Amino acid sequence: MTSKAREPVISLMLAVPDATAAARWYAKAVGARELWNLGSVVGLEVEGAPIFLGEPEKNGWASPGEAGTTTVRVEVFVDDPDNFVARAVAAGANCDDPVRDHQMPWGAHRQGAFFDPFGHRWLVGDRSPLGPHPT
Repeated sequence: MTSKAREPVISLMLAVPDATAAARWYAKAVGARELWNLGSVVGLEVEGAPIFLGEPEKNGWASPGEAGTTTVRVEVFVDDPDNFVARAVAAGANCDDPVRDHQMPWGAHRQGAFFDPFGHRWLVGDRSPLGPHPT
């Protein structure tokens, strides 16, 4: 009997000072669903994608607040980027780049950006970049 190989899943872990509190904010702001909670590390799902929150203390990495700069850029591709960004802003995110159409080789790509309260930059756009396009 042979087993079918599964596709790899790529995720990221965001450094936050309080993982449980951050999980509550992400639930409100971006509709994150908690998968599990170990206290200092929390597993979430956002729009079907896994994402993890971790407290970096004594783990050799830093949160944006500790590093003094953003340490990751989260890219999210959704059907309605306007609504996704508006929900995050209503929960306290800082929208520094409103959602708008960007002209790309394949046509318009609707995208905007915000910083969450933990210093992570989120770019939120439509799904147009996810398929192959002629160059």
